[in-house]
Amino acid sequence: MSEPKTPTPTPAGDTYKGWVFKWTNYIKGYQRRWFVLSNGLLSYYRTQAEMGHTCRGTINLATATITVDDACNFVISNGGAQTYHLKASCEVERQRWITALELAKAKAARMQAESDDSGDDFSPSSTPAAPGQGVASQNSEVQSSLRTLGSKVEDLSTCNDLISKHGSALQRSLSELDSLRLTGEAGDKIRQVTERATLFRITSNAMINACRDFLALAQAHSKRWQKALQAEREQRVRLEETLEQLAKQHNHLERAFRGAAQANATADNKSAAGPGKGEASDEDDDNEFFDAMEEAPEFITVPADPQFHKRSSSNISGFNSEMCADDQSLNEEPLAMNQESPSQELVPLKKRRTRIADKPNYSLNLWSIMKNCIGKELSKIPMPVNFNEPISMLQRLSEDLEYHELLDKASKCQSSLEQMCYVAAFSVSSYSTTVHRTGKPFNPLLGETYELDRRRESGYRSLCEQVSHHPPAAAHHAISDRGWTLRQEITVASKFRGKYLSIMPLGTIHAIFEKGNNHYTWKKVTTTVHNIIVGKLWIDQSGEIDVVNHTTGDRCHLKFAPYSYFSRDVARKVTGVVMDKDGKAHYVLSGTWDEKMEFSRVMQSSRGGENGTEGKQKTVYQTLKAREVWRRNPLPEGAESMYYFTALALTLNEPEDGVAPTDSRRRPDQRLMEDGRWDEANSEKQRLEEKQRSARREREREAASQRTSSQSEEAVEEDSLTDPSLKSKRTS
Repeated sequence: MSEPKTPTPTPAGDTYKGWVFKWTNYIKGYQRRWFVLSNGLLSYYRTQAEMGHTCRGTINLATATITVDDACNFVISNGGAQTYHLKASCEVERQRWITALELAKAKAARMQAESDDSGDDFSPSSTPAAPGQGVASQNSEVQSSLRTLGSKVEDLSTCNDLISKHGSALQRSLSELDSLRLTGEAGDKIRQVTERATLFRITSNAMINACRDFLALAQAHSKRWQKALQAEREQRVRLEETLEQLAKQHNHLERAFRGAAQANATADNKSAAGPGKGEASDEDDDNEFFDAMEEAPEFITVPADPQFHKRSSSNISGFNSEMCADDQSLNEEPLAMNQESPSQELVPLKKRRTRIADKPNYSLNLWSIMKNCIGKELSKIPMPVNFNEPISMLQRLSEDLEYHELLDKASKCQSSLEQMCYVAAFSVSSYSTTVHRTGKPFNPLLGETYELDRRRESGYRSLCEQVSHHPPAAAHHAISDRGWTLRQEITVASKFRGKYLSIMPLGTIHAIFEKGNNHYTWKKVTTTVHNIIVGKLWIDQSGEIDVVNHTTGDRCHLKFAPYSYFSRDVARKVTGVVMDKDGKAHYVLSGTWDEKMEFSRVMQSSRGGENGTEGKQKTVYQTLKAREVWRRNPLPEGAESMYYFTALALTLNEPEDGVAPTDSRRRPDQRLMEDGRWDEANSEKQRLEEKQRSARREREREAASQRTSSQSEEAVEEDSLTDPSLKSKRTS
């Protein structure tokens, strides 16, 4: 067993680790495992490489018992639920682990008994963080020193207890030996050893008493220092709150003064432009106030004002400062619009609905429908609305704009590589709505359209149209007032394979930004619906996406890892690398398609060793700390009874005035399903589909007759060229 640590166990906060043989079963016997002892928990792994992702087992030493079997074997058990039979490579190594385990067990039991007090004394979250980061860092250093001192004192006390325990055991063993009848020379040796053990115990008791006095003194001073630190922290927080209030009052007074001056200057000319300018100046004052706060050298984590948090929370690097400036410019755009047309200020935004009728609970014999559909294309299967959700595929395409703010921020970026991070995150965000959405959208009718106008709320307008029936194809175009255009043409190919359903979107998505004229394209990955026949439905995304900037040559390769029961990675994992046209990596993206995405700036890259038996070399990227670029919005309350719709999806089928007659909101079968009238919806859906099939057959007959007539005319023309008599008859 190799042991990287010193023989003396490390104190709490560090780790004690090494190889130990663990009993597995009667076939394999003892197997070598990598054990890690940290913070009162003993965990083990198959190899050291598994420490970052896969733990094979963990036992809490606070309630565990440690027993020694023989020279190398020992057992750890927590009462029957978990029992580890372990074997060290030698007796010395076993004693190292026993000493470390007893020390960790004593600490864990003490920490568990004093968890409430220690939480009050040492919890850094008990007091809100304040902008005075310099004083806070000093306090954190003092608290860290106090924790270290307390940990060392506790270690010393535990070691004293162990010395006393082992010393008593040694004394008893020697006394038993002394009572035996031995030869004279052996008895002299035993008496000599007994005297030395007694001297050792006296010395140890003296050290124990000295340590106990030191422990009491350190604890007394520690409590006094904690009270002093707490008082200083509370006083600092009160001062910072007072300063913040004074700054706000000063800001309000200055705005009132400017407003009064503005009113006096425009007393003779009461036009609509006056209030608009006044409000713009108010917003400028707010920006000046918050920009001054943003110049603080440290990062503010939890400011009191939410608006302040929005503007200050990302001021930590050049990239994030740009993000912050983008947020301010986005917030100022509606005000700029109000300056041009002040009358819009009096018109409130339309209040969108937040609920729809709950999903009815209808039973259905799934196999009776599916058994005749294996191998067929999904768009040709007559499916009841029981498998649908009350929106159409056109509305589902429009739902890709759920996180349009990523494109808004991307349009403000100065660097195309940073812009690529946002575009890549946007391409991933469109799948976050599918994690619970197992319902199938309605197939749009030929010529069906859907318009989503959110110019007042979000600055964009979207339009979709079903341009082909077989194969089904849709065109989507969205344009934003904030400098970007999105368009896509999607054809869905789907196959039912009995156990699962594969949906393969075919087509390309284009994103064009006015600033820099950057043109991005990418495609969608394959969506798989599992457990179609038996079990709970669940959805997985798998495949690869290449986001390409055709203007600069930048590229981002995203990989959606398919779910595997035997995989050690996080489920629904997405990874990607942003590279320039020369293939140099600049950013690394990582996250999951159902939760969040993060980016890290690459500082250096190098080639690693061989990857297993494949002989491939992995690229190792040295990156800065990862920062979040996108996070999924929480679902509305009660979403499980509303088809797991997001806040945007709940508004997609909301009736609106002035929409086109072909708009998806006007589909009767879709509206009946949303209202919970599924039987009527099934009848109406069947009627509409049969009507569409009849129209298609009529178009095919007309096309066939036109082809026949054109072919007959061409035949007559050819005959007239070869037979002059036919030509003369036709001319006569």
